[in-house]
Amino acid sequence: MIKLPVYNTTGKQVETLAIDEALLGTEVRPNLLKQAYVMFHANRRQGSARTRSRGMVDGSTRKIFRQKGTGNARMGTRRTGLRRGGGVTFAKTRVKAEFRQRMPKKMRRLANRNALLAKLVDNEVKCFDQLQFEQPKTSQFKAILEAVGVNRTCLIALDPANRNAALAARNLPNVDTTRIEQLNVFDLLNHRFVVVEKASLQAFLDGTAGKKQEDA
Repeated sequence: MIKLPVYNTTGKQVETLAIDEALLGTEVRPNLLKQAYVMFHANRRQGSARTRSRGMVDGSTRKIFRQKGTGNARMGTRRTGLRRGGGVTFAKTRVKAEFRQRMPKKMRRLANRNALLAKLVDNEVKCFDQLQFEQPKTSQFKAILEAVGVNRTCLIALDPANRNAALAARNLPNVDTTRIEQLNVFDLLNHRFVVVEKASLQAFLDGTAGKKQEDA
């Protein structure tokens, strides 16, 4: 079991949350994390790079000069890739879909949870009992992060209903926010610290984050 400290907004530890490693893959799996990270990175490529081959550029197809008798090297049209204004020898014509990679759904979900386990092992998860703001004040959120030693890039995972916290954090440098149900290996590994509320973290571990609760 991992013992995760839970802080209040002043940076004082108020309780400890026990997390079962089995819910997050038991152990950190570097190969799985790398495969998932590369997939996320490849799927975010814009894929719009284009260059024109010799058949796509404008210009005459006439041979510049005759083959023999001039003393020059053999030369074809002006559109060859060896001449200025000609086409590219190996033109880029790939489309975005050709960059995409896929992983089975169970592997993706396990990778997302395993990335959180890696953060827990490295003591880079800062859990709060609550992050509620009457008004979205960036200065208040900055003081909260400083109280728990967040001094590098930070990912804040919030419940969608906690809009004031999201507004308070969005102008902080090196800080990004996301919905708790959208935590993924790419964002987790791209930030040093993860900040989350206790209730949101428990919902993520239970698999109920983002799901509407049925009325009793």
